[in-house]
Amino acid sequence: MTRFLDRVAVVTGAASGIGRAASLRFAAEGAAVVAVDWSAGVNETADAIAASGGRAVAMRGDCGEEAFNRQIVDEAVASFGRLDAFFANAGVGGGLARLPDVGVDEWLTVLRVNLIGVFLGIREAARIMVPQGSGAIVATASVAGIRSGAGGMPYSASKAGVINLVMTSANQLQGSGVRVNAICPGLTETGMTQGLFDGARARGTDGKLGQLNPLKRAASADEAAAVAVFLASDEASYVNGQALAVDGGLSSSHPVVPGKFV
Repeated sequence: MTRFLDRVAVVTGAASGIGRAASLRFAAEGAAVVAVDWSAGVNETADAIAASGGRAVAMRGDCGEEAFNRQIVDEAVASFGRLDAFFANAGVGGGLARLPDVGVDEWLTVLRVNLIGVFLGIREAARIMVPQGSGAIVATASVAGIRSGAGGMPYSASKAGVINLVMTSANQLQGSGVRVNAICPGLTETGMTQGLFDGARARGTDGKLGQLNPLKRAASADEAAAVAVFLASDEASYVNGQALAVDGGLSSSHPVVPGKFV
């Protein structure tokens, strides 16, 4: 497929997981990719794209910083001449402490990267896309932002903020030709969740991962990335201001005890 032939995509959080999978998908479909992450693993992502005959540059930095977000977008234009897709995927997990034990410092860290960082990415991408009259922005939210039970308090609140942010941004950019959407992954094997998956495999309980959703399994990073790339493509040209759950059906129902349907 060549849905992104002669187009340019930025992917943050591109060193691993959903970000790396999305970077490889964009490149495989013709895009030049600016792969961004704080981790040195982002160079491996760019190298993999180049080894497959694609075009990519790697950037390392903090996606919660205002100046760095401006640099990301400027690099895309300087290296490849334009910007067509921006996948604001970078994020941090935070802990699972209960209400009395959650500190303000954790809130500030998580919100700065997961919510303010996404806002900055949207704002800077729009700076280039609006004059072009076209572009697609996709953010990574989470099922944790839809309802409780899928993450810690700061993380869940930050992802709920991302869901609202894509809705308000889509309306702020009305008539510009720029679309803004989000994906809401459920349990997915990524760098952020690797410890959980490795621990389950070591205990022989990996078959229970994802057992609460109707598909009875966790997702691969590529399954979530495929939806993000779809939202950035022309195939989703009439999808705007939406947050699509990619969760195996987890958010489609209240929890039930298996086998107890009436």
